Amino acid sequence: MDLRQLEYFVAVATDANFTSAATRVHTTQPNISAQIRGLERELGAPLFDRAGRRVALTDAGRAALPAARDALAAADSVRQAVADVNQLLRGNLAVGMVDGCTVRPLFAALGEFRTTHPGVGLSLTEAASDLLVERVMRGELDVALAGYAGDLPDGIEEFAVVRERVVAVVPHGHPLATRTAVSLRDLRDATVVGLPRGAGIRAAFDRDSGDVRITLEASSPDAVVELVACGLGVGILSESIAADRADVVVGKPIRGVDDRASLGFVWRATAGPAVRAFMDLARAAFGPGGSQAAAAG
Repeated sequence: MDLRQLEYFVAVATDANFTSAATRVHTTQPNISAQIRGLERELGAPLFDRAGRRVALTDAGRAALPAARDALAAADSVRQAVADVNQLLRGNLAVGMVDGCTVRPLFAALGEFRTTHPGVGLSLTEAASDLLVERVMRGELDVALAGYAGDLPDGIEEFAVVRERVVAVVPHGHPLATRTAVSLRDLRDATVVGLPRGAGIRAAFDRDSGDVRITLEASSPDAVVELVACGLGVGILSESIAADRADVVVGKPIRGVDDRASLGFVWRATAGPAVRAFMDLARAAFGPGGSQAAAAG
């Protein structure tokens, strides 16, 4: 057997369809079918049940799949080890960033990476934070700047740019504006304005908010501030964002909401030299303690 056969086997197992798997690995459906049949002959057992339009793994296929993935990962490790020794960066770097990102140090790091490593292809994708983390886990993105709350999944490393509590945001002159802190009871009868599900700030609030729910969603922190300033409700944002807009709103700690919202870079622990090179530049751009000016969800 060869690595190409194992790659085709894993692709079909992932997609449960020969045609879409062929598209994924940039070959034809007849070729991928022939390669899988050759692998099955060599192993002496069928790997897929081909009844119907979708294919399913047989018992032998399920037993072989983890070892096939390990073999492909080991081959990637060999390539990365050689690249490390030669200090050679090549290939592609897929970077994700949270929707509406305006974090200048990120763009500075991307520009420096392009200048320093012109041989590496660079792509940039915007999405909601929870989707970015999922895509990093699946290997569809190499690294992403995303918002999150709580612990990250096993095998994911992070560089937190901002980690801070969420606050209730009200206009100057609002009855809650003179409080040292507000309670969840204070918010229970209010219209609560916040970011959509999937944002790190929203996740941190939802984890501790009990029966208090965000009922009016806005697509960006600036939109939350504007809605609050117009008297449409009490906003949920991070401390730094509230402080940046202190000209129109005031942020108050929420008793009982203790989880921290984080904005940071996430990548797989097994990432290659291109990710490590990019993260060196990102750390330099943000500084050792991150940047409190990084206002994103």
